[in-house]
Amino acid sequence: MFNLFRKRAPDRPPTTGGRLVYAVGDVHGRLDLLGALLRDIAEDALAARAEQAPLLVMLGDYVDRGPESRGVVDLLLEMKAFARLETRTLKGNHEEALLRFLEDPKFGAVWMDNGGGPTLASYGVQPPAGRSDSDAWVRARDALAAALPEAHRAFYRDLELMVTEGDYAFVHAGVRPGVALEEQAERDLLWIRQEFLEASGPFGKVIVHGHTPTEEAQLTRHRLGVDTGAYATGVLTAVRLHREDQRLMQAFARRPGAA
Repeated sequence: MFNLFRKRAPDRPPTTGGRLVYAVGDVHGRLDLLGALLRDIAEDALAARAEQAPLLVMLGDYVDRGPESRGVVDLLLEMKAFARLETRTLKGNHEEALLRFLEDPKFGAVWMDNGGGPTLASYGVQPPAGRSDSDAWVRARDALAAALPEAHRAFYRDLELMVTEGDYAFVHAGVRPGVALEEQAERDLLWIRQEFLEASGPFGKVIVHGHTPTEEAQLTRHRLGVDTGAYATGVLTAVRLHREDQRLMQAFARRPGAA
């Protein structure tokens, strides 16, 4: 369940400034993988005996596609209460979709096309059978609103857009090249892809992000991409940053019949 890969930039490597930091890629309802990875992170953080509480940054997209969105949020709320590890949770485009559905039930059909059905089911709500049944979507929205615990409602409402630590900036999707970090638009932080991925950088800080799944994590000079498509691949990835060190930590789904 634990895999390490080490890489250093070729010159003037970025640093966390001394703090131990973990950043976890897109979870998408895979509570099994998140639980395993967070156990490894907690054990590693406790073993480090750092003077300052280590930082855990969740990069967004906790919900949709996988089966246990509600359980993922429950676990993250537990982590936020774990005093020995500061937990910061970023907003992903899938959390934005959930919040939009709560405001506008007409958005429901689009959300379902992008994996919202399992999220509704995890809160005990049956998705409407027809895309165009507006009354059914209103009922589904109302049922979800009623099923959301207040702690979950606050969790989704209070998600952050960016966290910085040392030479690193943590966002969900990426940043708009040529725009200062403090001036980035929310839509780009949640949705950008090719304009960011194809840019050579630098971006002001090393950008740590998820959003775009790849078979392997991408640790490059100006960006670290750690979305390994957990909901489909069974591999959830985090990057462990400490001073100038960069390592990967991963949780893997058990194969059927494995001991």
